[in-house]
Amino acid sequence: MQCTDFEQLLDVEYGQRGTTQREMFEADAEAFCIGEFLKEQRLQAGLTQKELAAQVGTRANTISRIERGYSNVSLASIFQIFAGMGKKVAVTLL
Repeated sequence: MQCTDFEQLLDVEYGQRGTTQREMFEADAEAFCIGEFLKEQRLQAGLTQKELAAQVGTRANTISRIERGYSNVSLASIFQIFAGMGKKVAVTLL
């Protein structure tokens, strides 16, 4: 397999954009990125998952699932969670 860029590698490994397998990969990758960013911000704020959960009115295992990329989190939930850390979320549509 000879790929010249990352997009070609994704095409080979997960199929062309628009295929079910590629769409599932893209969704999983986005969930992972959101989770990693949340974890980074939570740690910078000096909060445990339990403390953050208490501030936003949810359970620690919900925060854990989001951080591990295992939860299909809504935009409203993202706003609420980051607000619990004193942060604002801006959305950019591309």
